[in-house]
Amino acid sequence: MAAISPKHSLQAELDKITELLAVLKQEQQDLVAADIEHLTALTPHKSALVNAMADLAAGRHRALADAGFPALEAGMESWLQAQHDDAANLLWQRLLDQTREAKELNRLNGILINKHLGHTQGALQALRPQQTTVYGPSGLTTGGSTRRGFIAG
Repeated sequence: MAAISPKHSLQAELDKITELLAVLKQEQQDLVAADIEHLTALTPHKSALVNAMADLAAGRHRALADAGFPALEAGMESWLQAQHDDAANLLWQRLLDQTREAKELNRLNGILINKHLGHTQGALQALRPQQTTVYGPSGLTTGGSTRRGFIAG
C-alpha cells in the first residue's frame, strides 16, 4: 500500500478555507447589520469547517512525518522543495494566503463582537438600579436610595 502524499489533502484544505472565508465574510455582514439570529445560525457551520480543516491538516502532518519531514508547516515547505511540484506549491501558497485572509477577517470580526458587547453592557448598566452609599451620623453606611441610570419617557 502506497503512503499518502502530503499533497493529497491540499485541494480539500483549500476548498474548506474558501468556504470558511465566505462564512467569515457573512459573519462580518451580520455583525455590521446586528443580525444576531443569522449570526447564531452561522456558528455551527463555522465550527464544523474549522474542525474539518484541523482534521485535514493533521492528515497532512502525518503524511509529512511518514515521508520523513517535520510534521509542521515548515516540513511542508521542505517537502515541496524536495518534490519540485509546481501544482502542489501553487495549492500550498493559495492555502497560506487564504489562511492569512481568514485570520484577519476573524480578528476584525472579533473587534466588531467586542464593540457590540461593549454597547450591550453599557445599555444593561444604564438599566440597572444603582445603589448609592449613604453614611449616617455614626459614620456607618445606611440603606441608601436606589436610583435608575436610565429614564424612559
